[in-house]
Amino acid sequence: MPAYTQEQVPIELEIDVAQTRTVDHGGMTIAFERLGAGVETAPIYKGLPEDACQSAHWGYLVEGRLRVVLTDGTEEQVTAGQAYYLPPGHNVVVVEDALVVEFSPAEDRARTMAHAAEVVQAASA
Repeated sequence: MPAYTQEQVPIELEIDVAQTRTVDHGGMTIAFERLGAGVETAPIYKGLPEDACQSAHWGYLVEGRLRVVLTDGTEEQVTAGQAYYLPPGHNVVVVEDALVVEFSPAEDRARTMAHAAEVVQAASA
C-alpha cells in the first residue's frame, strides 16, 4: 500500500502564492496544496465550460479558509478541519492562507490543469 507525505511528492506547480505537489495512483491524483490568501481560480479556468473547474475533488482543509463558488451561484465556506466534496463546475477563493490535501480523478484533473497551465503561460508571455 503506497502512502505519501507532502515532502515525498514532487512539485507540480510553484509560484509566489501557491505550491502544488501531486502524485497519481489508482486513477486518482493526490495533491498537497499551499495557497496564499487572495488566490482565485476563476481567471485560470476562463474558457472552460462555465469558466469553472471541470474536475471533482474530495479534500481536507488542514489550515485556512476557502470560499467555494458553484456555477449555479451557490457559495459555501470551508474552514480548517473540514472535509469537503467539490463537484465539477466550481471556483475557489482562498480567504486565509490554506493547506489542502485533495483527491481528484486523474484524467479530469489533468485536462483541467492543462488548460490552467496554458492560461498562466499566456499571461506571463
